[in-house]
Parts: sequence; structure tokens; C-alpha cells
Amino acid sequence: MASGLIALSACGSGDDSDGSAKSPVPTSSAPAPETSSASADTQKQAKDAVLQAYEDFWAEQVKAYAKGDTAGTSFAQYAAGEALSSTQDDLKDLHNKGIVTTGAPSHDTTVVSLEPGKKVPSAKLTDCLDSTDWKFIYRKSGNPVEMPESRLIRYVTRIDAEKWGQQWKIVDVTPEQRAC
Repeated sequence: MASGLIALSACGSGDDSDGSAKSPVPTSSAPAPETSSASADTQKQAKDAVLQAYEDFWAEQVKAYAKGDTAGTSFAQYAAGEALSSTQDDLKDLHNKGIVTTGAPSHDTTVVSLEPGKKVPSAKLTDCLDSTDWKFIYRKSGNPVEMPESRLIRYVTRIDAEKWGQQWKIVDVTPEQRAC
């Protein structure tokens, strides 16, 4: 996951309407057997659970950035791997600069692929992250951090998630250089 300041100032342009957001549920004009219905229910439950984990990931991340530390948040419950370590590194850097955040980004998230039957269930998501209402400020003065005028405010982010035990975790978040 790219750091907050870098992600907010570096992301770029494009359109994410390639139609690949459909989950891999078999479709047919013939009546589906009961096992297909159960499979569709499993897919829907997994999709809902991974989307909720991503929302919770962001809710906890916003708390961490607002105070400059993941301590006292449940961020590690929803993040692992690169998503966890890069956020922790970013928070250390921002803390050293005296920077925290106010507000929160908004999201328009789509599950692109979902494989709940794998040994380690996984999912890929795409998010149109809108940072309009997420501001970086200097902790002591409350003054806004100057950001490049050319930075993207709304940009595409690719997300990898895995299910560890009963919990979906966000393992990688990659901002792309394209607007949404």
C-alpha cells in the first residue's frame, strides 16, 4: 500500500468501467440446481464479508491517521502484509513531520474477483477513492499541509484481500495513476 501522502498526491487518470466487477457465479437460462443456489449464497456472503472488511479497514485506518498511530485502533484486525506494514511506516513518517488527518475519504468499491473455495480464500477489489474530505494537517498548528495542485483527488485503487480463519484481511492496496 502506498503511503497516505504519496497515495493522495500521486494517483492518476482513467475509467474503471470494464465490466469485470461481476463475481464468478455461473449463469444459465436453465433452472439452477439447489447446489448452485447454495453456491450463489456462499458467493454473496463472501462478497458482502470482504466488502465489510474493506470498509472496516478504512474506518480503522482513518482513526489511525487522525491520531498518528495504529495503537488503540483495530486496524491490525483488518490489515496484514504490505497493507499493514506500509501504513505503519507511513504513520511513523507523518508522526515525525507532525502531520495527522481530519475527515475521511469516501469509497465506491467493487469486488472484481472472488475465490472463497481456495485453501486461503482471496478476493480482488477496485475502489474509486475520493479524498476530497480527507485533509492532512499539522498537529500543533492545525494548518493544512500544502499538497500539489495537480494531485488527483479521486483515483482508482486496487485491493487484494485474503480470508485468515474467519476474518477477511486487506493485504495490499495499490493506488493507480488514473482518475475515476
